[in-house]
Amino acid sequence: MANERYYDQFNREKYEKFNSIVEELPYFCNEYFTGIDSTTSVLTKLNYATDLSIFFDFLVHKVHGFVGKQIADITLKDIDEYISATEIEYFLRYLSFYTFKGKPYRNAEKAKARKLSAVRSLFKYFYNKDKLSQNVTAKVATPKLHEKAIVRLDDNEVEKMLDTVESEQKFVSKFQNSYNMNTRDRDIAIVTLFLGTGIRVSELVGINLDDLDIKNNAFKVTRKGGNVSVLYFSEEVKDALEYYLEWREQRLLKANRLDKENALFISLQNKRITVRAVENLVKKYTGVVNPLKSVSPHKLRSTYGTALYRQTKDIYMVAEVLGHRDVNTTKKHYAAIDEDIKREASTKVKLRKNDD
Repeated sequence: MANERYYDQFNREKYEKFNSIVEELPYFCNEYFTGIDSTTSVLTKLNYATDLSIFFDFLVHKVHGFVGKQIADITLKDIDEYISATEIEYFLRYLSFYTFKGKPYRNAEKAKARKLSAVRSLFKYFYNKDKLSQNVTAKVATPKLHEKAIVRLDDNEVEKMLDTVESEQKFVSKFQNSYNMNTRDRDIAIVTLFLGTGIRVSELVGINLDDLDIKNNAFKVTRKGGNVSVLYFSEEVKDALEYYLEWREQRLLKANRLDKENALFISLQNKRITVRAVENLVKKYTGVVNPLKSVSPHKLRSTYGTALYRQTKDIYMVAEVLGHRDVNTTKKHYAAIDEDIKREASTKVKLRKNDD
C-alpha cells in the first residue's frame, strides 16, 4: 500500500480502528452506525464509537440495572428501563475524573459536551425509530463552554519566527543547531506555507508532489469531509517551496527513493512527514519566539486568517480560503477583530466640517 494516497490510507486506518471498537459495543450499535453512515465522516464515527464505549463502560460499573452485565449483553430494553436524565447527568459528573481500561482520565466541559453529543445522537436515533419510549438525553443541559482566547502570532512575531527558522544559530545546543540545519529548507517551507495559506496540519501532511503546481503558484488540498480544493500562494511562499524541492530531490536521489515517495513533505527517514512531527517542529520554533505562547499549527492558521481579515475586511473570503463550510464558524473565530473595524469606522463620519 506504498502508493496509497494519504487520505485513503488515513480513512482505511480509522475505519479499521472504528470497526474494532464497534465489535465490543452492544449489537444494536451496528444498526445505529449503519443508519448514520451516509451523513457522518469516518472520524466522527470513530469519535462517537470511542465515546459510546466509555458510556457503556460507565453503565456496567456504576448504574443500577447494568452492574455485573457484559457490555455486549446490554439491550435497548435495558436502556429504556434503567436510564433516566439523572443517569445521564451522573455520567457527565463521572467524566470529570474516571478510569477507562485501566488508565485514568479527566474531562473538562468541551470533552464532556462531545461525549454527551455522542450519547444524544444514539438516543435520538432509536427514539425516532420508535425503539426507545423517550429521549431522556434531551432533558439534560449541555455543559457550559468557556470560550478560550484565540492565540495567534503578532506581526513582529511572524517575522521573528521566520527569521528563527532561517537562522543557523537559534538554539543553545550546538548539536541541536547542527541537526536543525539538516531540515532548515523543509522547515522554512512548512512554516511559510502555514503562514501564507492558513491550511490545516492534516492538509499540509496530505499534500502529494503531484498536487503542487509550482509554475502557477497553486496546490490541491483535501479538506475536512473529503472535498478537494485548489489554493494559491504568494511569490514568498513559492521561493520557500522551490528551495525545499531542491533539498527534497537531493535527499531522495541519494536514498534511491525519488520515484517511491510522492509525499510533498518528507521526514529525515525520507517518508511522508507525520502530523505529530509537524506539530513538534512548530512548537520548537515558536518556543524560541515567545515561550509564553503555546502555538500549534492551528494557531498559525489563526494567524493567517486574522491577517487576511484585517487586510480584506471580507469574512466570506476568509471563510472560503480557510475552508469553513459555515461562515458563522469564521465569525466566531475572528469576531474579536471586528473591534478594529468598528474603531476605524468611528473616525470615518464627520459631524462638522472644518472651515478652510
